[in-house]
Amino acid sequence: MIYADIIIDISSEKLDKTFQYRVPEELEQEIKVGMVVSIPFGNGNKIRKGYVIGLTDKPKVDPDRIKAISQCSSGQETTESRLIILAAWMRENYGSTMIQALKTVLPIQEKIRAKEKRYLCLNVSEEEGRKILEGLEKTRFKARTRLLRELLDKKRLEYTLAAKELGATSAVVGKMKEQGILRIEYDEIFRNSIDGKDIPREPALTLNREQEQAAEKILQEWERPEPRPVLLQGVTGSGKTQVYMRLIEEILAKGQQAVVLIPEIALTYQTVRRFYARFGEKVSVINSRQSQGERYDQFKRARGGGVQVMVGPRSALFTPFPDLGLIIIDEEHEPSYKSESTPRYHARETAIARAGIEHARVVLGSATPSLEAYSRAQSGEYGLVKLTARYGDRPMPQVSVIDLREELRGGNRSVLSRSLQEKMKERLEKKEQIMLFLNRRGYAGFVSCRSCGFVVKCPHCDVSLSEHNNGRLLCHYCGYETRKPQVCPQCGSPYIGGFKAGTQQIEKVVRDTFPGVRTLRMDFDTTRNKGSYEQILAAFAAHEADVLVGTQMIVKGHDFPDVTLVGVIAADLSLNAEDYRCGERTFQLLCQAVGRCGRGMKAGEAVIQTYHPEHYSIQASAAQDYQTFYEEEMSYRMLLDYPPASHMLAILGSGENEEVLTQAMHYLELYIYRIYREKDLHVIGPAYAAIGKVKDIYRQVIYLKHKEYKTLVRIKDQMEKYIEINSGFRKIYIQFDFS
Repeated sequence: MIYADIIIDISSEKLDKTFQYRVPEELEQEIKVGMVVSIPFGNGNKIRKGYVIGLTDKPKVDPDRIKAISQCSSGQETTESRLIILAAWMRENYGSTMIQALKTVLPIQEKIRAKEKRYLCLNVSEEEGRKILEGLEKTRFKARTRLLRELLDKKRLEYTLAAKELGATSAVVGKMKEQGILRIEYDEIFRNSIDGKDIPREPALTLNREQEQAAEKILQEWERPEPRPVLLQGVTGSGKTQVYMRLIEEILAKGQQAVVLIPEIALTYQTVRRFYARFGEKVSVINSRQSQGERYDQFKRARGGGVQVMVGPRSALFTPFPDLGLIIIDEEHEPSYKSESTPRYHARETAIARAGIEHARVVLGSATPSLEAYSRAQSGEYGLVKLTARYGDRPMPQVSVIDLREELRGGNRSVLSRSLQEKMKERLEKKEQIMLFLNRRGYAGFVSCRSCGFVVKCPHCDVSLSEHNNGRLLCHYCGYETRKPQVCPQCGSPYIGGFKAGTQQIEKVVRDTFPGVRTLRMDFDTTRNKGSYEQILAAFAAHEADVLVGTQMIVKGHDFPDVTLVGVIAADLSLNAEDYRCGERTFQLLCQAVGRCGRGMKAGEAVIQTYHPEHYSIQASAAQDYQTFYEEEMSYRMLLDYPPASHMLAILGSGENEEVLTQAMHYLELYIYRIYREKDLHVIGPAYAAIGKVKDIYRQVIYLKHKEYKTLVRIKDQMEKYIEINSGFRKIYIQFDFS
C-alpha cells in the first residue's frame, strides 16, 4: 500500500501540516511528488485540492482510518507540480515550513477575482426574435423593444453601453434573460502593466563581433548533454542586454518561454521598454508595486501562453510558464536577489534548481560578478563568457579619486569637492546631464551631542533616529517619531545636531551652488507611490532636469546617453557596514556608478569622493579592474573562512522575551556541539544581531562555517527536529539563512 503526504490549503497557517491519504491501486503508477490531487477533507468529506509532497509505504495511523485520494487533477506533469517540487527543494535547502515555501512559489491564489467585461447576446433565432419584437412594439415596454431591436441588428452588445444608451436596466435585462430572449456572456480582461502605445517597435540590433562570439559560446554550452549555468561578464556598456535578446530569440523560436530577472523595481521602466520594443506583446512585467489583481493576470497570461517573456525582480522567477526554456539573471551580484523573509532563498541558486527541474538554461550577467558566481566560473562549475569592450567602441569613463581629507584641509566644507564642482559647471554649460550618487536616503542622519557623544536612539529598536527636514526624528524600522531635542537629554548641552548627508541635502547644495539648475531626486521617499520610478526616469530621459540626485537605485543598469558626469559623494559609507561583504558591495556599487556615464556618443567622466582613497576596493573600481579586486578580496575570505571560501549558515532567533531568547539560543549552541563533534565546524555566537531589537522584538544569531554545504544542511535538518519537539521554542521564531 502506498500513502501520500498531502498539504491541503496554503492560504491557511492553521493547516500548516501534512495529512496522509491512501493512494488507490489504479493511481499507484501515476502518482508522483508534486502532483495536484482531489481529496475528501474534514467531517463532511468536502472535496478539496491538495499537493503531494511525499510518498511512503508506512502509515502514520491505523490504515483503516486513512481516507483515499479521489483523483489526480492531471496524470501529466504540470507547471504547478514542477513548482511544488521546487518548493520542496527550497524547504529542504533554506529551512522553512512547506506552506511558507509553497506560498513563495505559488503566490497567486484563485480567490483573486478576474476582471471581466459583460456582453448581452441574442439567445433566439433571428426569425423568432423578429416575432417577439413585433409583439413588444405594441406594448409599453420601450426599453425592451430598443434593446431587442439593437440585438437583432448587432447580435452582441457591451452591457455598460446598452445600459447607458438604450436604458437597459438590470430589471430589463433580467426579465429578457428569464424569458430566454438574451443571454449574458463574459470576456476576461487582463490587467496589463505595460502601456505599449508609446513604445515604438525596433528590429533586432546587429551584434558586434564580440557580442556575436559571446552568444555563440553560450549556445554551444547549451548543446552539451548537461549544460552548465553561464556567467556573462561584460564591462558596463558592453551590450549584455543585446546578447540576452539574441538568446531569447533562440528560445522563442523553439516555442519556449523566458524569465528575465532584474534586481530593482527602478530598473523595470527602461528594461521593459527595451524588451517590449523588441518582442512586443510577448513581454510582460511583474513587480511588488502591482496590485494582486495585476499580478494574478500576468501569471494567468503566462500560464495560458499569452506571454512568452516575463521581466521582473526576484518574484518573477516563479512565473508559471508551461515550457520554460531560459532564466536570465541580470546584475546577478545584487543583494536584492536574496530574500529577507522565510524561506530566505537566493534567486541565483533557486533559478538553477528550477532550471534543473524544467530542463531550462540559466545565464547570469554582470560587470562585477559576485565572488560566489565568479569562483564557480573559475572552477568550471559555471561556463564563463566575457565582453571586454563597450558597444560601439566607446571609451570607458575617466575616473578621478578625490581625498576628502585634503578638501577639509583646504578649507572646503561642502559635500561637493572643488574638482566635482568645476566638472559640474563645465557639463552644465554644455547642456549635458549629471548624476550624483549617495548611498543614503532623504534628509536623514543621526542626531548626536558634540559635548558628550550621546546619540538619540529609538526606544523600540537598537538604531539611531534619523532627522527629517520637518524637525522630526524618525525610526526607519518601526516608524517611531518624536521631536528633535533642543538640548542633550543626557548632559544638557545645547551642542546637539544632526549629521546631514542625505539626498535632499545634496539637492539643496546643488541648487545653491548652481542657481537655476534643474534637479530631480530619486530615493526611497520620492518613489513611494506606484509609477513614481517611471515618472522620474522618463522626466530625466526627456531632459526635464540637468542633475539627477539619488541613492543606489540610480546607478544600476540605467542607460542615459547624455549623462557625461557621475559624482559619487561619499564612497566610504558602504565600506563601514557590519557585513563581511562590505568591500565587495562598495566595489560593485562604484563600478556601476562609474558605468552610468559616457554611454552615448560623448565621453564620460566620474569623480569618486572618499576618506579612504588607498582602499583596494576604491582603487580597483577606479581602474574598473575586476580581476585585481577578486584576487585581493578572495585572499581575505580564505583567511577568515567566509563564503565562497567556505559555506555559512546563520541561525536567526527572535522573540519578545530577551531572557527566554538568550536561553533558547544557548541550548541551540549546546545541541550543535552534541550532534557535530568534528573540529572542522566553526561556530560563532550566540550574539546579538547587527540590530539587536526591532519593534520590541529581540534578535540574536549563531553563525556556522564549514567547507561542505551538505554538512550545514544536515545540521539544519537535525536542529529543525530538535526545535519541533521542544516546547521551550514555541515562543521563539527561528530562521535559517545560508550564504
